[in-house]
Amino acid sequence: MIIIDSQVHIWAAETPDKPYATVDASKPHRPEPLGREELLREMDGAGVDRVILVPPSWEGNRNDTSLEAARLHPSRFAVMGKLPLDQPSSRARMGSWKKQPGMLGIRAVFHQGRTHSWLEDGTADWFWDAAERYDVPVMAFAPQAVPKLGEIAERHPGLRLIIDHMGLSTALKGQPLGSAVEALAKLARLSNVAVKASALPCYVTEGYPFPSLHSHIRRVVEAFGPRRVFWGTDLSHLPCPYREAVTLFIEELEYLSAADKEWIMGRAIAEWLNWPLPQHQECKFSIRTARSVKSLHL
Repeated sequence: MIIIDSQVHIWAAETPDKPYATVDASKPHRPEPLGREELLREMDGAGVDRVILVPPSWEGNRNDTSLEAARLHPSRFAVMGKLPLDQPSSRARMGSWKKQPGMLGIRAVFHQGRTHSWLEDGTADWFWDAAERYDVPVMAFAPQAVPKLGEIAERHPGLRLIIDHMGLSTALKGQPLGSAVEALAKLARLSNVAVKASALPCYVTEGYPFPSLHSHIRRVVEAFGPRRVFWGTDLSHLPCPYREAVTLFIEELEYLSAADKEWIMGRAIAEWLNWPLPQHQECKFSIRTARSVKSLHL
């Protein structure tokens, strides 16, 4: 089993030359940056083989920190980068977007500041056309507009669209999640839509093994199938140790078969984003993962 985390932010310290963004951006998840070397140590300790790096909003529209990590560690990191959808110059970048070493696609957010309206006011319309035309996979976070994402995916059947965090909002933390999960499940009929089962411990107030999440994960897996559900953590925001986010899926969800876990924990997102897993690499990763997470069996 190869374990790939579908979302982790890394970032650099703020400097006068590279100030943090204050518009359409959240605050850093913690006072000290999470860098690539610390992340590699966390990955090895938790048995995580690869990570999709998602540049955080507070670094503005820069992707350099994540792309540098992918350049230095191409077998461990790849990037779903940011593109300012409201800037006309962004349109010319789509055709060559995936030619950037380590870049697999784009992550777009529609829940902060001005971005909240971009799905409705036409600002993002050009982007969906271009992503479909140039086959650029998209991760989208729009917890207040999941049905709208479904409409977009239906209009663009060639678009590979991943809905972040099972469509959940941090405003729901500690509250019933069933309605939001059901809204997401309605999109399962669209074969070009997949789901990140990521950051889930962030939406509950209970501790490990987060029992209230189990039925919601099962609902999403049953709706989309394990080949369209991608495990992830949003590590810097996680309220529990990294390893617990791993064992939640591989040890606690008894309704998942071994094959289900293989797809959800890594193989599915590797195929969806065309991040190849060479045979010799699969063997190496499986050995390391088995040593790190004792409950796995080769």
